[in-house]
Amino acid sequence: MQTETQPSRPTGATTPDRLPPGGAIIIATLLVSAFVVILNETAMNVAISTLVADPVLGIDERAAQWLTTAFLLTMAIVIPITGWLMARFSTRTLFIAAMAAFVLGTVLAGVAPSFGLLLLGRVVQASGTAVVFPLLMTTVMQLVPPARRGAFMGTISLVISVAPALGPTVSGAILQVASWRFIFLGVAPLALIMLIVGWRSLKRGDVQQPPHLDIVSIPLAGLGFGGLVYGLSLIGATGLPAWQLPTSLAVGVVSLALFVLRQRRLQRTDDALLDLRTFRHPLFTAAVIVMGLAMAAMFGTLITLPLILQDSMGLEPLQVGLITLPGALLTGLLGPVVGRLYDRFGPRPLVIPGALVILTALVLYTQLHISTPWYLVLVMQMTLSLGFAFTFPPLFTVSLGALPKHLYGHGSAVLSTVQQVAGAAGTAAFITIMATRQAQLIAEGVAHGEALLEGARIAFMGAAALWTLGVIATLWLRKPADVVPDEREHVEHVTAA
Repeated sequence: MQTETQPSRPTGATTPDRLPPGGAIIIATLLVSAFVVILNETAMNVAISTLVADPVLGIDERAAQWLTTAFLLTMAIVIPITGWLMARFSTRTLFIAAMAAFVLGTVLAGVAPSFGLLLLGRVVQASGTAVVFPLLMTTVMQLVPPARRGAFMGTISLVISVAPALGPTVSGAILQVASWRFIFLGVAPLALIMLIVGWRSLKRGDVQQPPHLDIVSIPLAGLGFGGLVYGLSLIGATGLPAWQLPTSLAVGVVSLALFVLRQRRLQRTDDALLDLRTFRHPLFTAAVIVMGLAMAAMFGTLITLPLILQDSMGLEPLQVGLITLPGALLTGLLGPVVGRLYDRFGPRPLVIPGALVILTALVLYTQLHISTPWYLVLVMQMTLSLGFAFTFPPLFTVSLGALPKHLYGHGSAVLSTVQQVAGAAGTAAFITIMATRQAQLIAEGVAHGEALLEGARIAFMGAAALWTLGVIATLWLRKPADVVPDEREHVEHVTAA
């Protein structure tokens, strides 16, 4: 990918550990923009009951849940395309389009006179959100020297950890004093400011050779990733037609298989919508495996913990928020520190202990009881967050650092797609295991709260067993070379010879 920020490099113009001119402003703009769009991603989690009670919308809980489901589906469909988009358009053009879509969707959702337009606003929002994070990751890899990438990736982990945690908190505070519409209208000015800043600070890019767009790959990607994420989101749901879940999963799996086969053929001529040659690099593959398992464990825990704290242990929603928020803040605040440690020591001294801490926290969760004091749950959650804090920044840096430059965009798209699919899979697995065991115990006469907690304990046992594979996979991680050879240049050199 060629961006507008690639300066000419005359001898002595830059030092190896410095950003190119204007690089800091560009990365700061993308970081703040990513924080704003991700903050709004989780905003609906605490607003469902308020939306259901609004007579203007006239919806039930299942319809309201679509505001989150549609957002995740759109993300799953758009993210795989971002690799091609970053190869086709400059950073400035793509950023302006993404933030303009987010602003438009946010305003539309805020003033929507009906549920249909509110849902459309969320979809338009998600189409912009899906582009911003891969764009940030790719730009950092292109602008930041290898010796400083860990520190910058640590800052990125601050954004992706703190913003989702603050989303429900900010939304809850808004709902205490104002209409749900201000969840959107309060964010829109911030997003508009970042759009204007990006418009003024990002330079125009050079004209690029547009890559071929394979029309067949687009619906295959949408049906594959979208069908899979939607199918996983239906697991554990009640009151649905019997055919809906297996049909969604079948469409997703078959379309995804066809998508992979087509990309493998198209990448021979560099025309793939999502270039899967990223997986030819063992370090990238190992990091993605660990990342996927970590995301599944994190999202599964985030969906399960509030349920058992409220329904089994009798805590109020505000108490639940106060228990889960410190861990997310810990992960975010430690991100830059861990990133700098990565630059100095490499990934293994950070990721391996971090993975063991995650395993310890998951095992501790299997010991939860109705009588467990809230402060012990807080310690467990902060222990889990501490493990993630030492895991995510090195994984981001190792994965993309293991790729040649021309695959940065596709690698960012793969990472973001894995996060979405793994998060949906982890949520589905936790909910299914918990609900199945709960139903069995209730049929045997066990109280609802105790049955739910027992189901959650089994889910945590399964997560701990699966995460053992993640711990083993961390043993293959190491710091990538500063410069990874470009396979295309190698092929051209051999052909010329």
